[in-house]
Amino acid sequence: MLTVDFQRFRVTPGDRILDMGCGAGRHAFELYRRGAHVVAFDLDADELAGVETMFGAMRLEGEVPEGATAETVQGDALDLPFPDDHFDKIIASEVFEHIPDDMRAMRELMRVLKPGGKLAVTVPSWLPERVCWALSEDYHTAPGGHVRIYTRAELEAKFKSIGFKVGGHHHAHGLHAPYWWIKCAVGVNDDGNPLAKAYHQILVWDIMKRPLATRLAERALNPVIGKSVVVYFAKPSAPSTPAAPAKETADAV
Repeated sequence: MLTVDFQRFRVTPGDRILDMGCGAGRHAFELYRRGAHVVAFDLDADELAGVETMFGAMRLEGEVPEGATAETVQGDALDLPFPDDHFDKIIASEVFEHIPDDMRAMRELMRVLKPGGKLAVTVPSWLPERVCWALSEDYHTAPGGHVRIYTRAELEAKFKSIGFKVGGHHHAHGLHAPYWWIKCAVGVNDDGNPLAKAYHQILVWDIMKRPLATRLAERALNPVIGKSVVVYFAKPSAPSTPAAPAKETADAV
């Protein structure tokens, strides 16, 4: 289940791309299939072990274009272990709502992204997230959980304040918001609740089959209750060096 729209966030074979806070690796796998040089980065070593295993399976199954590479790197988003201007593109999906010092992490992305590079950021949308917080304290107080709710305007303003240019947005996963409302109402850790289980089965069926009816329903729901908002940014290109003024000749004096 992808949140970033790869029609908007174009990937060219050979692009060096960071999936910052990759989690289970869903976007990293898609980047790898598209021929990129992928770095899947996360703080969780167990998540990264699963991502590494999947990268290997993709190679064995011939799902990877020739020349594409993928690696996993463990570390902290506040101190990325990469040189300046290193990546052509970066994805940070469902990460910033977990980071107390979000501005420092944003500056790190600015540092490691090349001038002219593209960035896709996804966070939980304000309205669906606000409902979840109202329904369940456990949803947002668990260790490593969500520490803030962004409005899109706030997210864009923070990235703009450190120099990024905003390049458009959209919402995603409108069918998923009701599932999380159910989970929060019955208990976020109650995986056996019949209503939550039934809705989860519908979501799995939708992801696997992608029938037209649910695609149209989600398209209509996304602007209203889309679970995630996706914002696309660009790092400004390096300013051109102004030409040196011509020296005056003796005749011009």
